Amino acid sequence: MTDAERQARARRLIACLDLTNLDEDCTEADVAALCDRAATPEGPTAAICIWPRFVAFARDRLDPAIRIATVVNFPAGGEDVDATVAETRVAVADGAEEIDLVIAYRRIPADPHFVETQVRQVKAACLTARLKTILETGEIGDPEAIRMACQAALDGGADFLKTSTGKVAESATPVSARLLLGAIADSGREVGFKPAGGIRRFEDANTYFELAEAICGPGWTTPERFRIGASSVLTDLLAVASGKARAGETAGY
Repeated sequence: MTDAERQARARRLIACLDLTNLDEDCTEADVAALCDRAATPEGPTAAICIWPRFVAFARDRLDPAIRIATVVNFPAGGEDVDATVAETRVAVADGAEEIDLVIAYRRIPADPHFVETQVRQVKAACLTARLKTILETGEIGDPEAIRMACQAALDGGADFLKTSTGKVAESATPVSARLLLGAIADSGREVGFKPAGGIRRFEDANTYFELAEAICGPGWTTPERFRIGASSVLTDLLAVASGKARAGETAGY
């Protein structure tokens, strides 16, 4: 890849980024800073992803070109569907345009129907908001069980399959990404893919971009179908996009 190609790819990755702050000690000042960072010199990120309690605050200050995503049933992936539905309704009323739901992944593989029903009920509460289902693939572990989780989420009407919360030992991996992308490709549906957790460098993000293009087809990786969940990768993507020195490197790579 030439320098010009790397710069163009970095801009595409920025446009697909869900810039995230889900720190336990996050404050309104942190969210304000996140809103400002998301409107980058190389173009806006796709969305910010924040705690539900900050959605209304962000709605009043975020560039309208950038979507507001929030999390529900996060990070534990509990089984109280009614509580999660209520949480979703409040978030949507506050202005959330995308809901990232942690499925009850511990019910996979013994009771995938529970997860399908959970996803369907939360999807209904989303109204026009997009539903991303977080499978927590590192905790599920077994590839066949991950496939079952994918199918349950798809059958429930998920708009995206997302690998992980970023709050457990194993987050996104190329192995889990292939499983989710394969399920999407096999479904024949317009479902997106979001790797999350542990994505810190241009090379990390680009690995998932290239996997998605290889499995789902050239040109598939638009912000409507491909997102990257990360908090720290933006700094590196901006450096690559602008041709400036990256941490530990000199300009020109």
